[in-house]
Amino acid sequence: MTVISTDRSVRSLLKQGIEQLRATDVPSYTLAAELLLLYVTSQNRTWLYSHPEEVLPESVAENYFALLTRRGAGVPTQHLTGKQEFWGLEFEVNPDVLIPRPETEHLIEVALDRLAVREIRAGRHQQLSGENVMLVDIGTGSGCIAITLAKELPAATVYATDISGSALAVALRNAARHGLSNRIRFLQSNLLDAFSSPGANTPFDLIISNPPYVSLREAESLPIEVRRHEPQSALFGGEEGYELYGVLIPQAVRHLKSGGLLVLELGYNSLPAVEPLLDRSEWSGVSVTKDLAGIPRVISAERLAVRDGRSLI
Repeated sequence: MTVISTDRSVRSLLKQGIEQLRATDVPSYTLAAELLLLYVTSQNRTWLYSHPEEVLPESVAENYFALLTRRGAGVPTQHLTGKQEFWGLEFEVNPDVLIPRPETEHLIEVALDRLAVREIRAGRHQQLSGENVMLVDIGTGSGCIAITLAKELPAATVYATDISGSALAVALRNAARHGLSNRIRFLQSNLLDAFSSPGANTPFDLIISNPPYVSLREAESLPIEVRRHEPQSALFGGEEGYELYGVLIPQAVRHLKSGGLLVLELGYNSLPAVEPLLDRSEWSGVSVTKDLAGIPRVISAERLAVRDGRSLI
């Protein structure tokens, strides 16, 4: 796209970018314009606002407006820049994986809090390092959850699964980016099926997942950048949206140690359907955490102790 004006100063280009994205009803248009300008200049936000009069090369300006046009057509900003921040870490993203959302950070918070409480109950008051903890991230996508937990729990054994080989390739690159290739074992698997074969006895201390939870009936109501550019297998959980919980929770019963933790992200309005699946004969300490908007976002529970195939209440 041709540059709108001959003024290629940082201030002018940013102003034009904001106006162009606002005209096409792009959400958070100011932030999107900033991020795209930072991307084409390979600079940070401090530089952007401390060099308002700097004139950029014509090629940089043309690249900027080309990206603005694509963003206005619905391509997510993260796909244009190829990255997204999560838990203070930068992750590669592309159309093969779900873009990490800030709300998903609540999963990390809940998991770390409940693991810490479990350590205190056991009389271990040392700093939580993940020693003797085995965990698995189900539907890892970009790998953001598994990689974050591997960073936070340097002594933990970490597994991550995804049904998509293309998603796992992205996760592997992200693990390498953060120096964790030798810490996380990535497996192509539908939920926990990889651990269900004869002889594959892998009892976990933590099973964590942000599963697909959008209803297929809601597909057309999703923003264009979501419904056209993010993988459907990572978005849709079935006709109602919560069907996968009914498969994953019984699997978790079989694969968690006594006292092991299950931490799941919830879809909007899915709590009434999901909470009853955590039967009190198998689970204790069921807890729901709301996000900053007051929406139930995370449900967590502890596997009851098991003896001779029966839960001990």
